Amino acid sequence: MAQQPDPQMAMQMAQQEMEYRVELFNKMVSSCFEKCIDRRYKEGELSVGENACIDRCSNKYWQTTGIVGQMLGAQGSMQ
Repeated sequence: MAQQPDPQMAMQMAQQEMEYRVELFNKMVSSCFEKCIDRRYKEGELSVGENACIDRCSNKYWQTTGIVGQMLGAQGSMQ
């Protein structure tokens, strides 16, 4: 019969996962902001170009993260 996971260990793992995701999100925001937002802040709202750039940047960031995660998972299962 499978052993039940330790609740404290499960909570700790969930917290680590949350911290990782928050850090990943913050890195994406920072990276896409640096790449896409004009430093002069001419308008109070995002321009069409800035909005499109942020959309593309964030999509690429999440896709890349997913691919890297899959590769690491596959590599881990091979060992």
